[in-house]
Amino acid sequence: MRFDLVLDNANILTVDPARPRAGSLGIIGDRIVAVAGRGELAQFDAERTIDLDGHFVAPGFNDAHNHMQAYGATLNEVPLHGDAVHSIEELVAAIAERASSTPQGGWIVGAGYDHNKLAERRHPTCHELDRVSPDHPVLLNHTSGHFATLNSAAMRLARIGEIDVPDGGVVAVDDEGRPNGLLEEQAQQLVRSLVHPRSVAEMSTNLGLASDRYLSEGITSCQEAGVGGILGTAEPVEVAAYQQARRANRLRVRVTMMASVDALHSCAHHADDNEPFSLDLGMHTGFGDDWLRYGATKIFADGSLMGCTAAMFEDFDGQPGNNGYFQMPESRLHELILAAHRSGWQVATHAIGDRAVSSVLDGYEAALQQYPRADHRHRIEHAGMTRAADVDRIARLGVIPVPQARFVSEIGDGMLRAIGPDRVGDCYRQRSFLDAGVTLPGSSDRPVVNGAPLLGIHDLVNQRTASGADFNPAEALTIDEAIHAYTVGSATASFDEHRKGSITSGKLADLVVLDTDLTAIEPDGIGDTKVLATMVGGNFEFDGASLA
Repeated sequence: MRFDLVLDNANILTVDPARPRAGSLGIIGDRIVAVAGRGELAQFDAERTIDLDGHFVAPGFNDAHNHMQAYGATLNEVPLHGDAVHSIEELVAAIAERASSTPQGGWIVGAGYDHNKLAERRHPTCHELDRVSPDHPVLLNHTSGHFATLNSAAMRLARIGEIDVPDGGVVAVDDEGRPNGLLEEQAQQLVRSLVHPRSVAEMSTNLGLASDRYLSEGITSCQEAGVGGILGTAEPVEVAAYQQARRANRLRVRVTMMASVDALHSCAHHADDNEPFSLDLGMHTGFGDDWLRYGATKIFADGSLMGCTAAMFEDFDGQPGNNGYFQMPESRLHELILAAHRSGWQVATHAIGDRAVSSVLDGYEAALQQYPRADHRHRIEHAGMTRAADVDRIARLGVIPVPQARFVSEIGDGMLRAIGPDRVGDCYRQRSFLDAGVTLPGSSDRPVVNGAPLLGIHDLVNQRTASGADFNPAEALTIDEAIHAYTVGSATASFDEHRKGSITSGKLADLVVLDTDLTAIEPDGIGDTKVLATMVGGNFEFDGASLA
């Protein structure tokens, strides 16, 4: 045997129960073909051998729910996240600065503001934005993706107050009943249709920017939670952008794409066949391999926990009469689930409130009863509030929840304020799912929060908010369990456990090299760990320490 590459003198966590630790591995092409102890592969020929000097190696991280193209776009927008602005005054100043260099009439788009983190703890208004940008249309995208704020110029272009608000959306008004610039949920369609769809070239550029960041964080695979457009966006040929980025070698992490259910449609079919619920989305010859392929279809059930629009059984804390709402009638939600399930899709439904989670499970259960299917792996994206009885149902039905521990430290304080202290035990469960025998993936929902997997592992283990408050400590995982979530757990959520998730002979050579053994440090230090290198398919796509 002649290896293309041998990595030796390493401290390898394989996440493979058959051999938990190793010291060297051999690679041919893009596959791992041998896993051994230190020095044990020296007897074989190798094109190249790299001494890793005892560095810690783990399987490449896999973010099971992110928005890659959208994240890449934010890198060129006005940064308004909690580290950048702390008050509406600072937010408005950032918009003023961008306006000074933007041609008159050009759009100004801000990304990532969180009203919970502003000193005023409210959304900005159109009037505040008008003071610094009366001639430029301004669109501020909330970090959750469930709100947008406009200035008056943008509202005029979007004809806010003149045309009907889409179902599942709200145009907020001031005390005098006039629109104040805030759009909730599906109401964002009114403005986002003015800035979408993006060009294939722009989206391809965004994917390249995102790839660079992901590789520097140890991400080798991710699952794109909604190509084709979500929450008011429309990207009819987004898949073409992914293919173009891949051809140009700018898409350098593996991507499993969830097609937005809005892109699916009934197709003509033979009388003997089930009615197919299918899509186009600009697919063309050459699509579908280890780098880029379709996964689930994505459906939206409800809104946001931090924004108090998720569908809940009880009112949000201190907000009598507000228990959120569904994005569509529940009957329609269940119809979409049934149609997608019947046509062979894995179904991934966004459900955050406990009422939404319960309703989605009702839809899955009804679909499975009518059209039984083994190993469907239907998913609930987020599962933000899950009652104990529904944890049991998730396990019984074989559903995979995809919660985001990354929310704990970044937006956890806002979520705790929204639900109050009595319901914290149901909020973003992690251990409850594992204890019930349920697959638990690791994910971020980036760009909602910083998606670095090491920060996600930190939050899975530590369960503390940005203010230092305990979030849901009963749901904390061990470090090993958290690593498993971001590797094997995420691979299993996309039917990829036979090719990804562990350092095992026959699997893809996707690895991350860290400066510290994650399993041997204090939990508080997980987030400070550094990524030295990231390998995808046997090649170091990121090599910050010049290991190669």
